[in-house]
Amino acid sequence: MSFSDGPMHLTRPLTRQRRERAPHARPDIPPRPAGAHAQARAKRSGGPEDLALYTCQCGFAFKAAVTTSVGCPECGAGQAW
Repeated sequence: MSFSDGPMHLTRPLTRQRRERAPHARPDIPPRPAGAHAQARAKRSGGPEDLALYTCQCGFAFKAAVTTSVGCPECGAGQAW
């Protein structure tokens, strides 16, 4: 049997059911705004990483600060960002 034998049919329709959100345990604490969870996680992890992994045409791979002009420590060639 191949896929070109005809259309495939589902045995039941796919539906998505919405789940109701559970009420907050403490009504005196307002819910966090959207994106607050991601910000809190980034702060706990030490914030954003200001290093990037560069690979040079000479084959050398290195981490360096994220800037518009980075030179390869092995051969000195400039890296495009």
